[in-house]
Amino acid sequence: MSATQQPSTDDRSKEERLKSFLARKASDGEMYFKSKFIADEVGLSPKEIGALMVKLKDSAKELEIEKWSYTSATTWRIEPA
Repeated sequence: MSATQQPSTDDRSKEERLKSFLARKASDGEMYFKSKFIADEVGLSPKEIGALMVKLKDSAKELEIEKWSYTSATTWRIEPA
């Protein structure tokens, strides 16, 4: 049973880590990025970032998150709410 609880705790810390990174980067205004270009800075894979961005789009009230375009990978646009 604890094995099923561990991933949600891990996901939460990843989500919080990504959210705080994005809030810092967008503090001066809007920012555009592709997951593959911030993956090393955040310590997550581009796939993990993409999945978390979908969650954050609805849950992060302090950020405006928009799926901007798709050219070889999704480009995200964020700015402070």
